[in-house]
Amino acid sequence: MAKIIAVANQKGGVGKTTSAVNIAAALGFNNKKTLLIDVDPQGNATSGVGIDKRAVKFSTYDLLVSDVKAKDIIVKTSYDNLYVMPSGIDLAAAELEIMDMDNRSQRMKQAIVSIKPDFDYIIIDCPPSLGLITTNALTAADTILVPIQCEYYALEGLSQLMNTVRRVKRQTNPHIEIEGVLLTMYDGRLNLTQQVVAEVKRFFPQKVFSTVIPRGVRLSEAPSFGMPVIYYDKSCKGTTAYLDLVKEILRKER
Repeated sequence: MAKIIAVANQKGGVGKTTSAVNIAAALGFNNKKTLLIDVDPQGNATSGVGIDKRAVKFSTYDLLVSDVKAKDIIVKTSYDNLYVMPSGIDLAAAELEIMDMDNRSQRMKQAIVSIKPDFDYIIIDCPPSLGLITTNALTAADTILVPIQCEYYALEGLSQLMNTVRRVKRQTNPHIEIEGVLLTMYDGRLNLTQQVVAEVKRFFPQKVFSTVIPRGVRLSEAPSFGMPVIYYDKSCKGTTAYLDLVKEILRKER
């Protein structure tokens, strides 16, 4: 039965999609059958694993608003053990369409229950907002992984995210826990980075991953080729970091 991890932070530009794509790819690389669910209307996770979102028949829009079966939306990528449920341009309208539906916060949870036995891990790339789509993802998830960039405004808005998690825990998913907090865009030479790390650890005691994700040109280039970084450049620092992070996630599981 799959473990479901939602990768979420309503602040944009924190490495959320990069992390969702590369965690999913690294899990697949470690022989874990993994599904990446892209519920960000921008669809960057979909193109980041080499899928043309304009060419797919169904998308996560259909998962949320129609009766299309989850298994019919899944697309196999060309990477080891990695599948994707692609986003589509219609997804931006899904939030308005499900607003008046019954169980509007549980649409995703109900839709994917049938495919959970088919995977070891399901990674959900959430949109950079705290609306109904993110609430659906958190309701479906076992844990939430929060990427935070090592910059001045790192903790801005995080209390809102934690309020949303608490609300979901209270109303729709009492079992959700924090998988961990991931420090991204890390540059150990900067004093500011050290200050941000200390502040994040104070805000999330015992929840910060020991692996950090460095800034890197190869990490930035990989999505434009539709490739996770571990396939784009096996020897770069970004590849090492995401493989180490996944070892940490798997070790925690055991």
